[in-house]
Amino acid sequence: MRTQSPRRTTAAAVTVAAAVAGSLAGAPAAAAHAPEPTQSTSAPALRHLPETGGVEILKKDPDGRLMPGAAFTLLDDAGKEAASGRTNADGRLAFEDLSVGVYRLKEASSGSPLHTVVTDQDVIVTPGTAVPLTITDPFKPANLMVKKTDKGSGKPLPGAVLNVTPADSSGKTVTVTTGEDGTAAIQLPVATRTGTPYKITEVKAPAGYELDSAPAKITAKAGAPATVTLADTPKHQPTHTPSPTETAPTPTAPAKPAPGRTPGKKNQDTPRPETSASAAAAPTPSSVPPAPQQATGSLAHTGADSTPWLLGAAGVLLAGGGAVVVAARRRRSQDAAPTDGG
Repeated sequence: MRTQSPRRTTAAAVTVAAAVAGSLAGAPAAAAHAPEPTQSTSAPALRHLPETGGVEILKKDPDGRLMPGAAFTLLDDAGKEAASGRTNADGRLAFEDLSVGVYRLKEASSGSPLHTVVTDQDVIVTPGTAVPLTITDPFKPANLMVKKTDKGSGKPLPGAVLNVTPADSSGKTVTVTTGEDGTAAIQLPVATRTGTPYKITEVKAPAGYELDSAPAKITAKAGAPATVTLADTPKHQPTHTPSPTETAPTPTAPAKPAPGRTPGKKNQDTPRPETSASAAAAPTPSSVPPAPQQATGSLAHTGADSTPWLLGAAGVLLAGGGAVVVAARRRRSQDAAPTDGG
């Protein structure tokens, strides 16, 4: 068995040492390109913070005046309040350091008794930008009450139809109808601080009344009530006079001719015989006188003239009546004379 000499052993050792040294010298260069070692879970994690944005509000009214004291609230997409505040003396309000996203802007109060709030609106916040918003609060509407009455009695009149129109015809015409109490209520938009003129025109009158087409004029002011009373005149009702009823004439019965008269002829008056006082005192004979007796041997009565015949009959009756009266008086005288030896 051959053993190596000490010189050869030493040379080999030097060679190994040199190789190890060379490997150590090249280690830093390899480590520069190696990935970073995984951090321990106990160390805080590094994170990139998102950029923020904001909202700037300028508040005015329709006349262009700045409005201080208006209250606003900004809600996030979950409905939670992200920011709130009021406009300053210059009508401005700024929301800053807002996370990027969509927000809901609500106006809680206009800060003025003459103005109303606007509807809610969405606002998109972008990174590094303050979103400018100009918000104009409208004037509060006027509350108009129209009354329709009878011109004479003042009683309310239902059923009147009226048009309400801005005097300058720039707005929309609104039509109202009075109810059972004779009134109609409506809210009118107001465009300026001094008010907006309107005209009210009747287009249909209540039943039985004349149409009043003359417009009434008013000025509607913000948040203020207004009342207008309009009177109508009843239609003229002509007095109805009933036509006279024609009555048929009642036929008149012809008058009965008097005894001894012939209708259609001029009758001669029959002379009435004069009666003596004794004849007047005689009892009234029967209503039907007995037929007169004709003398024997007289001529037959022809009937040509009845007047002499009637006169003769009357004379006979008078003579007979006188004889009866004389006989009655004689009998009374005999009854009244005293008898001999009486």
